Amino acid sequence: MELNENARVDTSQVDDRRGSGGGGGMGIPIPTGGGRGGIVGIIIAVLVALVGGGFGLNAATNGDDSAQGDNTSLEQKCSADDALKQLDCRNALYVNSIQAYWRTAMPEVFGEQYKPSKTVFFSQNVSTGCGAADSGVGPFYCPADDLVYIDLTFYRLLADQLGAEGEFAQPYVLAHEYGHHVQDLLGTEAQMRRQQQRDPQSTNALSVKLELQADCYAGAWAKNATGTADEQGQKIFESITDQDIQQAIDTAEKIGDDAIQQRSGRPVNPDEFTHGSSEQRKQWFTKGFSTGDPKACDTFGTGQ
Repeated sequence: MELNENARVDTSQVDDRRGSGGGGGMGIPIPTGGGRGGIVGIIIAVLVALVGGGFGLNAATNGDDSAQGDNTSLEQKCSADDALKQLDCRNALYVNSIQAYWRTAMPEVFGEQYKPSKTVFFSQNVSTGCGAADSGVGPFYCPADDLVYIDLTFYRLLADQLGAEGEFAQPYVLAHEYGHHVQDLLGTEAQMRRQQQRDPQSTNALSVKLELQADCYAGAWAKNATGTADEQGQKIFESITDQDIQQAIDTAEKIGDDAIQQRSGRPVNPDEFTHGSSEQRKQWFTKGFSTGDPKACDTFGTGQ
């Protein structure tokens, strides 16, 4: 993967709350049942909620989604000549690419206008429209405030605990979360919630379909990422290699529900899956990438 050093990092698409105290010091109890978590313990909680939809939050706690960070230092850092050497600036540029793709793809493919969403960088804990969260939740999308949240130290855990060390694991994680934003804009997430309420026994199976579709959307972005550009028309990616795509696939496999259950020392139980097996996650990311077409990502279709 080669980023274009001439591409401008648009930090306005990021809300940098690191060190702002926006989290209020409130941790998150990972709920069982309808949530995305269910296993106590910071590492296991992250593994379970890894690349999740953001619904493992404590919905009983009304988060202050109006909190804003100070982007001044981030903007200065990402305007420097060595910006792309900085983890946060690279991630901001990944966000720029993902949103540039959906600004074009969503109206072309679905006939709907894309509404941009910011990514919130936070440290340790944060208040959201879905409740209070801490880093143990992993990256997530909150449909209540239409924001993506990530503590960037998560990538260290992703590499150290799961062995997903490749750089392209990072944009894959972000592209998955923005896949949830697209589902929210299209009404897919709300429709899925209504189905879960009508048929509680299908709650986990429907959750898996939602997550696999987000993986597929991430693959569609990856296929088209080299065609994305900044506001000045500069390409964001000079190249994405087969090795990069393999890194994303490897990450998808490592965060399958079966792999996580095995890593946590539990027997594999498909009835408890909420995100999909390693093979399913690999399959749907690959389908999105091979077709480059979000319409191919109909995980809710008959027979899927």
